[in-house]
Amino acid sequence: MKQTTITSTGRLSFGQKLAYGSGSLTNNLLPAALGVFMYFLVTGFGMDPFLAGLLGGIPRFFDALTDPIMGYISDNSRTGWGRRRPYIFVGAIVTGILFILLWQMSPENGQTFNFWYFLVMSLLYITGNTIFSTPFIGLGYEMSDDYNERTRLMGITNIIGQTAWMIVPWFWALISNPDYIFATQVEGVRKLSIAVGALCILTGIMPAIFCKEPPLSEDAKNRQGITMSGMWNVMKDIFKNLGEVFSNRPFLRLCVATFLVYNGFQIVAAFSNYIIVYYMFNGDYSLANNWLTWSWVPTLFRSASAWFATVNALITAFLVIPIVTWMAAKYGKKQAFVISTVLSIVGYIMKWWGFSPENPWLMFLPLPLMSFGMGGLFTLMMSMTADVCDLDELHNGLPRKESQFGAIYWWMVKMGQSLALVLSGAILKWVAFDQNAAIQTPETLTNLRLADIIVPAGSAFIAIFVMIGYNLTEDRMNDIKEKLKIKRSQQQ
Repeated sequence: MKQTTITSTGRLSFGQKLAYGSGSLTNNLLPAALGVFMYFLVTGFGMDPFLAGLLGGIPRFFDALTDPIMGYISDNSRTGWGRRRPYIFVGAIVTGILFILLWQMSPENGQTFNFWYFLVMSLLYITGNTIFSTPFIGLGYEMSDDYNERTRLMGITNIIGQTAWMIVPWFWALISNPDYIFATQVEGVRKLSIAVGALCILTGIMPAIFCKEPPLSEDAKNRQGITMSGMWNVMKDIFKNLGEVFSNRPFLRLCVATFLVYNGFQIVAAFSNYIIVYYMFNGDYSLANNWLTWSWVPTLFRSASAWFATVNALITAFLVIPIVTWMAAKYGKKQAFVISTVLSIVGYIMKWWGFSPENPWLMFLPLPLMSFGMGGLFTLMMSMTADVCDLDELHNGLPRKESQFGAIYWWMVKMGQSLALVLSGAILKWVAFDQNAAIQTPETLTNLRLADIIVPAGSAFIAIFVMIGYNLTEDRMNDIKEKLKIKRSQQQ
């Protein structure tokens, strides 16, 4: 198996950061839109809720198998265009097209046909998305070898990615209300999927066209890449590399902390909508969806829940991420994570007073602090994963494993998200939430509000203790960088 020797760069141009960040819009918009559209499998396409649940879960397990394999393929590829860019370019186009085709169903085709059509198309879509996203993430980890530049790159990347979460909350209103644009929910899903797929193709190919990969050494260029005759060795290498990835203690801390913070948030992600509708507006969807009564505000843009989600994304993108990036440069990445997580815990607690039936405007009060949870998490964790790749090369040698580290990290996020959906339903059942009742009992609403605070705040608190032992400081990374220079020069 050939080795991979790269020469990274320090500072990146703003154009390089924008080009890479555009791929993050694709990486965020697709799952965000998918989450909304899945709801209409039941209400629009007439799918049985149990079958719809299977269609949401089965592809995730398939995704868990393909991500590490694609990571290995990207890390060990040799093409005239690089290890990442060809896959990113082709993957973006294939993913966008398959996302569009995924939703071109008709209720008249029958439930059985639509189930198998959607399942097969989902597996193809997941494959296309893996071809795009796994090399894309690996490219970001290797674009710079500078400790702080990595955080700046991920900061801009996540700011652009947050745009998806500003747009998607309004899909609900566009699709579900026949008085707006689309006559039926099915028509809305079909046509919006075309817009989403086309936009994702456009933004997804930008990193492949404009981003530069660190050059390979002449020795690496002349080595043999992956061949069909060596597939048995490839499979052995994949399992060997996975063992090295999972034995990397700083990386495991990043994974566990991310699992806790992200999935603590995801478990209660839908609870805010329930609390807004059933607690603040006493179960009246009409009032909640027409909260802004100013005559100059179009009806589409009056939803309290949509504004809560959009303002959260706006604050995360343009306030929180720049502050987190500054804190990481000033105090270090681990310290920035701890500070951000503590601030988010305070924000979660403030939700008890922020969700007020007397003054709905107070729901925005906790957001500036609460947003530090998600805004700080992926900006810092993606930057720290790039540091982990340097440590892995120092300990285990070549080839470098950026895409494999990225694949395992995001596989963990995806599996955790599936678990979060299960736990979310369990908590709703535990608090006796009745989705068929317009009015919930005071006890149910109180318990729902407590869970909305305790679950994310508690998991974030545990994550802080997990990260206390993380030791890849700026000084240590500079030392690793110097050792790698010596090691690489000896391999030439």
